[in-house]
Amino acid sequence: MALKNVIGIDHAVVVVRDLDRAAENWKRLGFTVSPRGTHSAKMGSGNTTIMLDPDYIELLGVLVETEHNAPTRAFLAKRGEGIERIAFTAVDSAAGAEEIRSRGYEPVGPVDFERPVTMPDGSLSAAKFRIFQWPIAEAPGGLRIFACQHKTREAVWIPELMKHANGAKRLKQALVVSPEAAKDATHLARMIDRDVRSESDGAVAVPSGSDRADFIFLTKDQLIRRYPDVPLAGLPERGGAGLVLATSDLAAAQKAVGSAGIRSGDAVCVAPAAANGTLLAFVKA
Repeated sequence: MALKNVIGIDHAVVVVRDLDRAAENWKRLGFTVSPRGTHSAKMGSGNTTIMLDPDYIELLGVLVETEHNAPTRAFLAKRGEGIERIAFTAVDSAAGAEEIRSRGYEPVGPVDFERPVTMPDGSLSAAKFRIFQWPIAEAPGGLRIFACQHKTREAVWIPELMKHANGAKRLKQALVVSPEAAKDATHLARMIDRDVRSESDGAVAVPSGSDRADFIFLTKDQLIRRYPDVPLAGLPERGGAGLVLATSDLAAAQKAVGSAGIRSGDAVCVAPAAANGTLLAFVKA
């Protein structure tokens, strides 16, 4: 049976070395980027978000070295910038943690945390979350996964932050490269109680649940064949590689990303080197 308290991809976490510089970079690609938020002293991190519907992208940076952010620092040291983890939406994190425990995965958490938010009218609010993680060693395709329960959605999905010059509306696919794509896809499917689906080019899809984005596991060669016109230098042999985004207007996406845009088939793409280690592919919604 599918997990009852985990309902599909919530957001993708792109780890960056310099948070402010990364935010400016994504603004140049036509995204509306939230003001910088600062997490608790224990977490030692900060973020900005790119809000979509019903999901989003988080740019995450380490502000102070702590025990909690050691895995993120290790990721940056080994891989460099890019997609470090994917979050699922948790209806109830405590119940979700017990669900994965019953399936043999010892959860990390749940843990509560929050970050201050300045609302559009200037008032101060807080974005509050309760998260739990699958065991850190369980990282299919080198991708860590966790689940996030939003306790104050109104402080995260702010309408003014959800309009983007590039027309981005939602995540459609999370691309994960692996020399053993089928094996890693099966690993993830087992962790979240989902089925796998073969793609026409041999890649393997894992639906994340509900109407949310799919995971696509594929080899580096398969990724190159999907986006033959896009320079993919800097991507790992195994790990989170890119995001496919549905846009309301492909021409607007092409215009917004400017000189960074590369037309490849039916997609407008941005090479990983121009998007903090993350391949972006805009497709018509």
